[in-house]
Amino acid sequence: MAIAEQSTQITQPDGRVDLSDHAGIANSRYYNPELAPVPVEKRTWTTYNYFALWMGMAHNIPSYTLAASLIAFGMDWFQAFMTITLGNLIVLIPMLLNSHAGTKYGIPFPVFARAFYGVRGANLAALLRGFIACGWFGIQTWVGGQALYVIVGTLAGDGWTNSAVVLGQHWTLWLCFGLFWIIQMLIIWRGMDAIRRFENWTAPLVSVGFLILLGYVLIKAGGLGPILSAPSKLGWGTDFWKVFAPSLMAMIAFWATLSLNMPDFTRFGGSQRKQIRGQILGLPTTMSFIAIVAILTTSGGQLLYGEAIWDPALLAARFDNPAVIIVALVALVLATVSCNLAANVVSPSYDFSNAFPKRITFAMGGLITGVIGIAVMPWRLISDPSIYIFAWLGFYGGVLAAVAGVLVGGYWLVVRTHLDVKDLYRDGGGRYWFNGGWNPRAVVATLVGAVLAVGGAYGGPFPADGMIPLLKPLYDYNWLVGVVAAFATYLALSLPTRDSVPVQLLEGEARA
Repeated sequence: MAIAEQSTQITQPDGRVDLSDHAGIANSRYYNPELAPVPVEKRTWTTYNYFALWMGMAHNIPSYTLAASLIAFGMDWFQAFMTITLGNLIVLIPMLLNSHAGTKYGIPFPVFARAFYGVRGANLAALLRGFIACGWFGIQTWVGGQALYVIVGTLAGDGWTNSAVVLGQHWTLWLCFGLFWIIQMLIIWRGMDAIRRFENWTAPLVSVGFLILLGYVLIKAGGLGPILSAPSKLGWGTDFWKVFAPSLMAMIAFWATLSLNMPDFTRFGGSQRKQIRGQILGLPTTMSFIAIVAILTTSGGQLLYGEAIWDPALLAARFDNPAVIIVALVALVLATVSCNLAANVVSPSYDFSNAFPKRITFAMGGLITGVIGIAVMPWRLISDPSIYIFAWLGFYGGVLAAVAGVLVGGYWLVVRTHLDVKDLYRDGGGRYWFNGGWNPRAVVATLVGAVLAVGGAYGGPFPADGMIPLLKPLYDYNWLVGVVAAFATYLALSLPTRDSVPVQLLEGEARA
């Protein structure tokens, strides 16, 4: 391997880039070991690791409630399944496009964002993503605590489930919520490798709980026939299409967070092919599986109990077989821990660390995530399917879509996948310092995309006529509007600049 003495950026034969020396950036205030590029020899994740990661993230109670909520809105099983599958295929596109940089350069999402927002400005994108992850962490922890509450109540009896009410909830439910929170904090404190090991051994098991729920409902409902023959309450006319568009945007928004921060995971990829194949095998298949299980289970429960119970823990509580309840919900608890750690703790841990690299470690970032996750009061976000789908998912999906538009346009069309890794950490200079560490073009593009996408937000906590009435029609297509508007704006602002010139070999780069 011939390397020029002055070079620190080395391109491997498979296209992955490594730094031979971190000495020039290690003292920068924008550098710490968690944010540093992963050396090529430590990028060891396989196709199975990514498949297992997606199985762990997709098979959880909120994924189930996402599908079940569409039944609650009046869709039949086919309409709900079609909506979810299409949403996942669409969001896979920006996810794979942003994943490329993680594998090529070994950098996490906040560092990747520095190339387009600036070394300081990347905190805008990172903290937007991080605070939303905190909300999701709280939601996952709450529903996991609910499942634990039902499990213990099945064993302990009415004294547990009918305990005194404190602040609107049974104190025993608060206890389960707190215990669930502590377990997750202990795992994240052990670091990224502990999360990977946890994902690997839980991934094959997380399907068990959902299959038990489905099997029990099918037996009680008399098989698939009654479920599949249940008609849609919306039909295929205007009532359906009014619900379809915002529902599709919500399905995309469910993974819009991961479409930004997948570099946090793909930075460990053994090759581009391994991470791409693992994700293509992982996301659409696992989400389609959990979707059809949730749809059939909820539809069956609707036939049995006369209402669409979209929370699996509450549905299981209706069962009259304690063994079924316990086995199913134990599996669901494991699934929820697995998803929460990967999807909602890893990213904000990096994001908060990026804001103060010398003060906040990965573990401390995870603790901050946990605290904010409680402060957002997740029991309110998850209390109503309309708020959950149209307000929570729809609003943040449109905002994050604008960030995705900037990253995809910048990486693939402006710099054409070429980054100077050392300059991503440089303090006070370099190609990514822009204006005082901020890139105004990215900020403007993000604001344009976000305002067009969610400025017309209506329903739930928003005004009936929309926050900006003129933009109300766009809100039903929030994610699509956000990504296209920000993408186009960033390209338009960037074309006259020198940043648009592709750099085939950056200064100081050598090939292995």
